[in-house]
Amino acid sequence: MKVIFLTFVVVVFVTESVPVDYQGLYAIPGPVHAAPEHVEPVAYPKYKFNYGVKDGHTGDIKEQSEVRDGDTVKGEYSLVEPDGTIRKVEYFDDGHSGFNAIVHKSGHAHHPQTHHVPAAHEAYH
Repeated sequence: MKVIFLTFVVVVFVTESVPVDYQGLYAIPGPVHAAPEHVEPVAYPKYKFNYGVKDGHTGDIKEQSEVRDGDTVKGEYSLVEPDGTIRKVEYFDDGHSGFNAIVHKSGHAHHPQTHHVPAAHEAYH
């Protein structure tokens, strides 16, 4: 019985004193190379467009135009607001100072007269 106990003590002592390299147990052998990344070709951004809508039936009136050359964008748009005023926005971005917009509002607001019609329950009080 003493021999078995002594063997057990020696085994426990040896296993606790031997350092274990856990990094080596879970390491991937050999060099690891990243998969090649697929990169879409990028064309130089250069365009110019404009459009406009003038719908007499709905009253939808608006226009826009824009020009881009690389990082520089410049454009403007305008529209007739529901109150009859015209909002015009001029914008630009030079690629360094950020997006800048200047808003102009012109014309006089027209608000139609509204008449208060009492609800059915108000007539009885």
